[in-house]
Amino acid sequence: MALLWPTGADRPTESGDSTEVNGRVVAVQPAACPEVELPEGTPAPTECGTVQVRLDDGRTVETDIPSGPGAVTVEPGDDIVLLYLEESFTGNDYSIADHQRGKQLWLLGAAVALAVIAFGRWRGLRALAGLAVTFAVLLIFVVPAILDGRQPLLVAVVGAAAIMLIVLYLTHGLTLTTTVAVAGTLIALTVTALLSALFTSLVHLTGVADDTTTFLSVSQSGVDMRGLLLAGIVIGALGVLDDITVTQAETVRELARANPGYGFRELYGAATRVGRAHIASVVNTIVLAYAGASLPLMLLFAVGGTPVSRLLTGQPIAEELVRSGVGTLGLIAAVPITTALAAWLAARAATPPAPPKHRPAQQPWTAFIDDRP
Repeated sequence: MALLWPTGADRPTESGDSTEVNGRVVAVQPAACPEVELPEGTPAPTECGTVQVRLDDGRTVETDIPSGPGAVTVEPGDDIVLLYLEESFTGNDYSIADHQRGKQLWLLGAAVALAVIAFGRWRGLRALAGLAVTFAVLLIFVVPAILDGRQPLLVAVVGAAAIMLIVLYLTHGLTLTTTVAVAGTLIALTVTALLSALFTSLVHLTGVADDTTTFLSVSQSGVDMRGLLLAGIVIGALGVLDDITVTQAETVRELARANPGYGFRELYGAATRVGRAHIASVVNTIVLAYAGASLPLMLLFAVGGTPVSRLLTGQPIAEELVRSGVGTLGLIAAVPITTALAAWLAARAATPPAPPKHRPAQQPWTAFIDDRP
């Protein structure tokens, strides 16, 4: 992280003539829309009129009712965000951009935090601290480093490793079980990164597949868009990989604790059966998550009559298929790797050396079994 740390030097910035200001809707005055000639295929406006807004500085301004696809719907009392245009061609310097959602999102965050702490207690509190660390690493290191022109895949792997090391130990404690999960996650994460680089190259993905990535590639020309795609795959896989590895390490520990006579073969076989059931459900979760994210795009192609073969092989959907496939392969690799490592350590620790004749026999395997913080 020290070698890749962002400096912010010579970073291109976006400049514009618009400024965001906050306000509250005072009144909405609908009016009939004037009859105007529009180009063929352009929908006529359905909402016309004016909106009076009191800005945070006390001034009251008037602007048009938002119209068009996805337009913001406002009512008196709504807290909104406006764009102030220094040079407006319509004569109206203010336009409604969006609703303010800060209070509602803070309320949702507080409800989630209370639920996690109530159920998880101290471990739940540590999990929330880990979540804060995750956001800090992403916003302070990963995103600025990529904007600085660092190699996105390398930044993603280093950032994901930092998140994993801090969050897993913070949430689950400094135990041998956590160390096994960390090792398994790091190996599986490396496998995922290599597979993502291989398949994005084989499928000829460029990382520019929609309006957002197109705009980013133009406005931030120093960012490697294909590398950004690889970084997204790696970071997305980390969220499920640590779940798999922690579960497998804990399963082996509980099996060794329940039956200290189990050797490597028994521990590995029993824990792998648990891993197979876990993988079967997680794979479906990954595919559905990516399918849900690309559902509007799939609908757009379907309305246009695009053949299914072209729909699935087009770059936008192909990106999601590669994400799902590579993520699945990484998860499958994580199960045997973590299980084998945990079972080997448990079996080795459960075989005590021959005790001296003048001492009672000791059981050093309890250090692995009873390593709860």
